[in-house]
Amino acid sequence: MKPKFHQVPKQSDNTFRIRHDLLPNFGTIWHYHPEIELHYVIKGQGLKFIGDNISNFQEDEMVLLGSNLPHTWKCSINKQSDHYVEALVLHFHPDSLGKEFLHIPETSDLLKLLNTSKSGLYIVGETKAQIRNLMVKMHESSRLRKIIYLLEIFELLASSCEYKLISHEYAQHKYNSIDEERMNNIFNYTFKNFQEKIYIEDIANIANLSVTSFCRYFKQMTNKSYFDFLTEVRLNHACRLLINSNFAIKQIAEESGFENSSNFYRHFKILKKCTPKAYIQQFN
Repeated sequence: MKPKFHQVPKQSDNTFRIRHDLLPNFGTIWHYHPEIELHYVIKGQGLKFIGDNISNFQEDEMVLLGSNLPHTWKCSINKQSDHYVEALVLHFHPDSLGKEFLHIPETSDLLKLLNTSKSGLYIVGETKAQIRNLMVKMHESSRLRKIIYLLEIFELLASSCEYKLISHEYAQHKYNSIDEERMNNIFNYTFKNFQEKIYIEDIANIANLSVTSFCRYFKQMTNKSYFDFLTEVRLNHACRLLINSNFAIKQIAEESGFENSSNFYRHFKILKKCTPKAYIQQFN
C-alpha cells in the first residue's frame, strides 16, 4: 500500500482549484496527490511533515509541493479562537492546461522548477509576496481571469530563485511501498506522546512489527532512525516555546520530552547549529 491517495475535489467547470480554508486543522492524514499544491498559511502554527522533513510551520509561510509528494500538517490548537488555521490552497494538475503545455520551449524553465518541487520548496522573499497577492485575486475571480492569474504565478515561479528545498534527501520511489495505516499510526502516536518517554518496543507494537523490523522499516522509509525523527519533533516543539513563551530553558526541555537540560542542549546544538539562547536572539 502507498500513503493515502487523496482525490482533490474539483468543480466540473474549473480546470484547477483554489480555495480559502478556515478550519480547525489542515487535515491529519499523511497523503499524496498528483496535483501540485501551492499552500500559503495565513494563520496557524504547528508541525508539518513533507517527504522526509519535519519542521514547524507558521503564518506567512508558502510551500510548493510537487506531484505525489507525501505530506501532512499537525496543527497546534489555539483555544482563543473558533478557527485554528487559515490558508489559501491552490491545486493544479500538471496536465491542467493540456498534456503538451509543460513540454513546449516557452515552459521549459517552469518544468524544471516543478520537477524540483517534487522535494518540496519554500517560496520566500518578494516572490512569495507577489504570489500571495495573485492567489487572493485568483480566489476572487472567475473563469478566464483565473487562468491569467495562474499563468502569472507560473511566470513568477519559473523566473525566480527565491526558494529553498524542504526535503533535501527525499527519494519519491521509496514511498511506493509505505503502509498508509502504519505510517499514520506512527505519526499520530508520536505527536500525541512525544512529551513523555517513548519506548521503542511500544512504537514497534503500534506499527505491528518487531523492534528490529521496525527500526529497519522506518530508516528505509524516512532516511533517519525513529529516535532522530522523535528528537526533531521534540526540538521543533521546543523552538516554538523558546519564541512564544517565557519559560526557563529547563522547563522547555521538560515540556518538550527531554530527560534533562544537558541532553536538550546537546541535541539542540547538533540540529540547530546554535544554542537555545542564540536561537532566541535571532527573533529579538
